Amino acid sequence: MTIRLFCKLPRNRVEVAVLGKQLLRSGTSVVANYREASRARSDSEFVSKIDQCAQEADESVLWLELLRDDCAIRSEQLDWLLKESDELIAIFVTMSKKVKRRRDAE
Repeated sequence: MTIRLFCKLPRNRVEVAVLGKQLLRSGTSVVANYREASRARSDSEFVSKIDQCAQEADESVLWLELLRDDCAIRSEQLDWLLKESDELIAIFVTMSKKVKRRRDAE
């Protein structure tokens, strides 16, 4: 969905193009880090990648908010991505905490 939103952003506004590229970078980084987490060889590696997912998702929220609030970009896709990003951050934080608790209990 991030890529689809990026493709629909107006190309004639420099500020939108810059923020859009930042969103594209952070949004696709979430997916890449999640894929790496799913192939982690240890709990520590998994936690590191999941924490990175949360950080990149939070950065994506920043770019989405700037597009919405400072550039007046309005769309259902943007609203959906904001909601989804918040939910993913909560999931990633919970996953990280759960694995850390389990690891520390061993």
